[in-house]
Amino acid sequence: MKIHPVILSGGSGTRLWPLSRAALPKQLLPLVSGLTMLQETVLRVAGRPGIASPLIVCGDDHRFLVAEQMRQIGVEPHAIMLEPQGRNTAPAIGVAAYHLRKDGDDDALMLVLPADHVIRDVEAFNEGIATAASVAQGSSKLATFGIVPSAPESGYGYIRRGAAVEGASGCYMVEQFVEKPDRETAQQFLDDGRYSWNSGMFLFRAGAYLDELERLQPQMAACCREAVQEAYSDLSFCRLGKEAYAKCPSESIDFAVMEHTQQAVVIPADIGWSDVGSWSALADVQEHDDLDRNVLQGDVYTDGVRDSFIRAENRFVAVLGLDNVIVVETKDAVLIANKDDVQRVKQVVDYLKQEKRCEHLNHTKVYRPWGSYESIDDGHRYQVKRITVDPGEKLSLQMHHHRAEHWIVVTGTALVTRGEEQRLLTENESVYIPIGTQHRLENPGKMPLHLIEVQSGAYLGEDDIVRFEDVYQRA
Repeated sequence: MKIHPVILSGGSGTRLWPLSRAALPKQLLPLVSGLTMLQETVLRVAGRPGIASPLIVCGDDHRFLVAEQMRQIGVEPHAIMLEPQGRNTAPAIGVAAYHLRKDGDDDALMLVLPADHVIRDVEAFNEGIATAASVAQGSSKLATFGIVPSAPESGYGYIRRGAAVEGASGCYMVEQFVEKPDRETAQQFLDDGRYSWNSGMFLFRAGAYLDELERLQPQMAACCREAVQEAYSDLSFCRLGKEAYAKCPSESIDFAVMEHTQQAVVIPADIGWSDVGSWSALADVQEHDDLDRNVLQGDVYTDGVRDSFIRAENRFVAVLGLDNVIVVETKDAVLIANKDDVQRVKQVVDYLKQEKRCEHLNHTKVYRPWGSYESIDDGHRYQVKRITVDPGEKLSLQMHHHRAEHWIVVTGTALVTRGEEQRLLTENESVYIPIGTQHRLENPGKMPLHLIEVQSGAYLGEDDIVRFEDVYQRA
């Protein structure tokens, strides 16, 4: 029997702002290696004997990024299921289980993995998977992976294990789930020896999970079932029924199922795990320099700096005479924080939302299925962008009510539709698109197309767009 990895790639990763944004959250970023965290998670299990193609659950806004990242590592997912809106982990796992049941595999073993975790000891991780699979196969047991604690961590939930499961070495009944404790209580848990960190990783039969979901959360189960029944294919994606999923209660698997079921078991695992839930946690999983225990990334200069994480994305960054700090520079924002205060980063994101700013939503460079665009200047009634169109790709046939556009080709070849006219432009050639004119930009060449777009008009927002045709079915 094959194990089906179910990769949960939702969430906006606000605690790693300003690098992580709503349009490009932490799981889609290369934070620990040259690969993104989603790619690392998939490759950790892909291609192993007995492991099926991954089923990825993600938000609609991230669908093309997820698909492209899978293409880059040569993995063909079993499905990429699109949540119309985030509903937390219990429904996300529920629709994946109903999808597998719909495929006629009620006994399929589901290995549920968040897309944004670090696991250093993959061999020990695989041993834990084998233990969990032996317990879950043919049974109603819902296995969770508990991380052997290395410190009195107050930022994690805990699991207290009870009696050993007969015939399954290294597996125990769950006695209690415990919410994040204060530091003194966490130290007591560490001294006790029966407690593990709650990792949010699980393994169980699809049917076993659905049985408990239907018993404990009948409304949630009904909404998940209906959303899968109403699902349809859109390009290479599986779109869940929008209305049904919108009615689904939003709840984590812990609160909805695991804390109430009698079938929960825990496998304590010492696997070099981190959920990379803050800048300090990311610093802990990176290589430090030997002298001052700093993590320095990018064009960085330091003097008299210790125990710090400094990341420069675009510019030269100099830090002098500071200890225990986080410094993260991006094109449009800079974060400077004491390591002990990094959990307060979410307050910055809340402030940006309250002020209706955009620094929590997008970077200056925004990815699209056809390529990307980057804002390089703006002012009263104008905006300048750098646009890249990948070979063979094209934007939608569209028009704008409030802005005109002027395109100047820098490198590559552009096929431009303007009203009834089509023109082929090469380097240093340009075209003007008046307000209200239907137009389309294509790259018919084999090299990326780079151009400068100058927008002018009374309103320059991205929502001033009317699509008539679109190969990505956004029209």
